Amino acid sequence: MTTGIQTRTPHLRRLAWAGVEVRLGDTRLVIDPLENAEPLAPVMGPPRRPLPPIDTPPGTHVLLTHLHPDHYDHELITRLAASGTVGCHTPIAPTLREAGIDVIPQEIGLPRYIGPLTVTPVVALDWRGSEADQVAWIVEGAGRRIIHCGDTMWHGNWWQIARDHGPFDVAFVPVNGVIAHFDGHEADVPATMTPEHAIEAAAALGAGTACAIHHGLFHNPPIYTEQPDVERRFRRAAEARGITAALVNDGEPVPLPIRNAEETGDGSPV
Repeated sequence: MTTGIQTRTPHLRRLAWAGVEVRLGDTRLVIDPLENAEPLAPVMGPPRRPLPPIDTPPGTHVLLTHLHPDHYDHELITRLAASGTVGCHTPIAPTLREAGIDVIPQEIGLPRYIGPLTVTPVVALDWRGSEADQVAWIVEGAGRRIIHCGDTMWHGNWWQIARDHGPFDVAFVPVNGVIAHFDGHEADVPATMTPEHAIEAAAALGAGTACAIHHGLFHNPPIYTEQPDVERRFRRAAEARGITAALVNDGEPVPLPIRNAEETGDGSPV
């Protein structure tokens, strides 16, 4: 049974790695869910802890930021696609269809409605260039707005995204600042945002809360090397910017800022 609380406010949950769940009423949406780590081992190494299984009730919807295998779990997405929609950026739709997954493609900036939620892809920048066709996803519902930033690098579109779509209650930002040496892509500078980059992006987006994703699970030097001291640096950078830092374990809820007592019915935290 859906409660009054569920219908009035979105509920957010951090999943493993870059995964995020959004629920509003009876609508459930997952972004970049990851359950199967075996294909990642040759580059990223074994996960530091087991990945929890993803609940897949009928009608669960999916958004994919891009097709790198730590964001596109083919086996899991195939299972979810059997009863829910799979949304993606238009250029990657042919690859997904060739893999047997029916998708709903979207162009940058064009919204789609999933029950009470509105989902819109916006610009992201992947370290491997345009071959990834990466996007960030904006999800809106019940007067709240979040952005999921995949594994994007620091880029110059943050302010335009904020002008067009912001501000945001929560920005889910990658923070591991990985040094990557594989597949002919080798550089001794971060391939994704560092904790400091992530907080600067959240500030540019006008986000009240920044939730760290894409960290803590994989570390396989010298091929895939996470930044040191990620969580402390993230907290320190957020404090300097006046942003709430959310460091949330796999499967745990991500709190939305409280606006008024009506959101919970009794004034208690969501």
